[in-house]
Amino acid sequence: METIKIIKEQLKDNKIILYMKGSPLHPSCGFSAQAIQALNSCGICYAYIDILKFPKIRKYLPKYSNWPTFPQLWVNKELIGGCDIILEMLHNGELLKILKK
Repeated sequence: METIKIIKEQLKDNKIILYMKGSPLHPSCGFSAQAIQALNSCGICYAYIDILKFPKIRKYLPKYSNWPTFPQLWVNKELIGGCDIILEMLHNGELLKILKK
């Protein structure tokens, strides 16, 4: 399937990638905005994909990741989780450790 191949290439090409609604400057949902704030507070560079502009990725990524919602944070081709997990990891110090690996 072409879309899964694209997702795999995005994950391979980007150490840290956030699949989100909107962009870091203009998030289109509160959960994406919170995830962006958490990542920005860590001072780490990351890539993002606006799933609203790529409906096939929006459709197939939840099947590939076995995670139904967005945003989705991936580090080193591994799904970290969504907004709640990102925020929890930020508050307990785990997020920065994972991002710096």
